[in-house]
Amino acid sequence: MNTQEILEKQKKYLWPNHLLYYTEPMPLDHGDGLYVWDTDNNKYLDFFAGILTTSVGHNHPKVTERVREQVGKLIHSSTLYPNENHVNLAEKIAEIAPGDLQTSYFTNSGTEADETAVILAKAYTGRQEVIALRHGYSGRSAIGMSLTGQAPWRIGGTQYPGIKHALNPYCYRCPLKLTYPECGVACAEDIEDLIRTTTSGQIAAFIAEPIQGVGGFITPPKEYFKIATDIVRRYGGLFICDEVQTGFGRTGDKWFGIEHWDVEPDIMTMAKGIANGLPMGNTITTEAIAQGIVDKGATISTFGGNPVSTAAALATIEVMEEEANPAHIAQVGARLREGLDQFKDKYPLIGDVRGMGLMQGVELVKDRQTKEPAPQEVVFLFEETRRRGLLIGKGGLYGNTIRIAPPLTATNAHVDEALAILDHALAAVHELS
Repeated sequence: MNTQEILEKQKKYLWPNHLLYYTEPMPLDHGDGLYVWDTDNNKYLDFFAGILTTSVGHNHPKVTERVREQVGKLIHSSTLYPNENHVNLAEKIAEIAPGDLQTSYFTNSGTEADETAVILAKAYTGRQEVIALRHGYSGRSAIGMSLTGQAPWRIGGTQYPGIKHALNPYCYRCPLKLTYPECGVACAEDIEDLIRTTTSGQIAAFIAEPIQGVGGFITPPKEYFKIATDIVRRYGGLFICDEVQTGFGRTGDKWFGIEHWDVEPDIMTMAKGIANGLPMGNTITTEAIAQGIVDKGATISTFGGNPVSTAAALATIEVMEEEANPAHIAQVGARLREGLDQFKDKYPLIGDVRGMGLMQGVELVKDRQTKEPAPQEVVFLFEETRRRGLLIGKGGLYGNTIRIAPPLTATNAHVDEALAILDHALAAVHELS
């Protein structure tokens, strides 16, 4: 099918509220490594990795071959039957996960992983109320949308009972109009007031992303999670760490993002980059918490722990260890950040650069003094980067943050290529504005 035929069928047979990038949506045809080609055979450097999902690049030979082998043996079994890939993957994740996290429950997506975590916390504690963060994102189920702290992603005004939203650590746009570090991380301290005034005081959990993904790569101060989790645990709640976007070395130096804040989660979720594009989510917890819900009822996932997806995940983690470990990501990420910081000095359009490793956000503003968001400039930048052969992402409540997150196998040469394109694109947008 050519581009026009695909777009016509998209319009006729798929829901019209599908979010599609670019003024003229771009059907992709195939990929290889860090590059993809559209149906018109235009080549692009992929620096968004399918929303941080193709973690070791498109069509990686080790992952592809492992998937082919498994498809030839067994495609499906459900969690009713143990399988070798399932248990081996659980063991591998336990080896690299922080603290005492050991026992896994596999599902199909980050949405399911987060929802499973909330159900687990409620069952274990016997409590119902959950604290989430403003600007956070937890998926598209009823609970997921209720946890999400952004109106555009809450279709139909979804509101699951018992969920309260705390101030998020958005230092660039501090909700308390304070300045770090003089603020004393007041946004974290406010969680106690939130619990005391808007809940029964008996909470089940606090769920948060180490770096808010859809929120625009908002990165908390180093003290934030220690203060926040101390408060939550004082009121009997568990800490659910949402690593759907930050997991598997994405932030550099560590396997999981929360390790940068020196805090151990009680429950941790992951998805996206876990299987290089095959559908999978995972909720991992301690042995004590998992054992603590044995008498609360049985559970099953028809597609959870799928033999093919788990084969892909095992191969993906092997590739990460061999070609894209956290140290590699930190080094390449530092080169990317240096280039973006230089762009901030060069282009007044850039208000803030933030993130860690290969997860970098660039917030565009019309004026640095007023910090007025510049979402239209993001639209212009998207068209310019596409025209020059670079794919990037966007996010943030105001639609004004560029999200840059290439496959973890990116090299310095890939970063230099992306920065050169982005420089020309920013210059073009600067002229327009």
